[in-house]
Amino acid sequence: MLNKIGLIGGGMIGGVLAQEVVSRRLARTVALVDIKPPDLAKGKCLDIAEGTPHIGSDVDYVAGKEFNVLDGCDLVINTAGVPRSVRPDGTFPTREELLKINLKITDDVSEGIRTFCKDALIVSIANPLDAIVYTLYRNLKPERNKILGMAGALDGARYRYFVAKAANVSVSNVQAMVLGGHGDTMVPIRSCCRIAGMPVTSFISEEELSSIEDRTRKAGGEVVGLLGSGSAFVSPAWSALSMVEAIAYDKQEIIPSCVLCQGEYGIDNLFVGVPTILGRNGMEKIIELDLTSEESAALQHSVSAVKTTCGEVDKMKG
Repeated sequence: MLNKIGLIGGGMIGGVLAQEVVSRRLARTVALVDIKPPDLAKGKCLDIAEGTPHIGSDVDYVAGKEFNVLDGCDLVINTAGVPRSVRPDGTFPTREELLKINLKITDDVSEGIRTFCKDALIVSIANPLDAIVYTLYRNLKPERNKILGMAGALDGARYRYFVAKAANVSVSNVQAMVLGGHGDTMVPIRSCCRIAGMPVTSFISEEELSSIEDRTRKAGGEVVGLLGSGSAFVSPAWSALSMVEAIAYDKQEIIPSCVLCQGEYGIDNLFVGVPTILGRNGMEKIIELDLTSEESAALQHSVSAVKTTCGEVDKMKG
């Protein structure tokens, strides 16, 4: 158990996180900050707190519109950002417009962390994931083990679910790994996919696997299309909490995470999704897999896309 976990953003993902941190007793105190009036953060936390007698949780909360509620946090989960929502005239903001808005929000988040919990571990969920994690690092310059993006944990869970349904087995029997950037260039690693320790190809044809892997890359958009408004919120929150539990309980668990690579996989000074051992210190170690030539090429293609995105960040921020 940690002493205090901070949550930045009280929207759909932030609300699930607040509820789950309390129910799983991951910290003695949960702090939630959100600027939405009249006081969204306090309202959500009070609602959760009033239900704690039913689950026997004595986790406390602090909440408000200002970053001072994060004072002394051991770990912060960042969800702050605006989604790509339709305008009144029916058009959507461009990718560049959305990135510019979310970079400004991330600058505010960075200042809040720097002021009130500069030594906290950071797990960021906000999109565009690769750009936001890079910006947080650019602004705060933390030790590289202390900042992680949640991407592979979610993408891998989606891959596992689709494989389990196709093979008609329990999701707990499936192990899978998705690396690279958090977008259409992500790389499901078929050579690492196992069902109860056996190769996935013993259960599912290569043609169906290719379809599953394509669906995995587009899974976020599939949920958005079905919802009609907003995006996935439960699965991203649970995925981030898997990372937080590995840290809080020093589990030394291997979870693909967006971390700063410094030579691993031939990647220099970029945040890319790679297999990572998570424990008390955050990123304990990066695991370098023996990839097939096709997987290695796909990963390098994804790295190129991440590099382009980070270049856009540098250009916008000067």
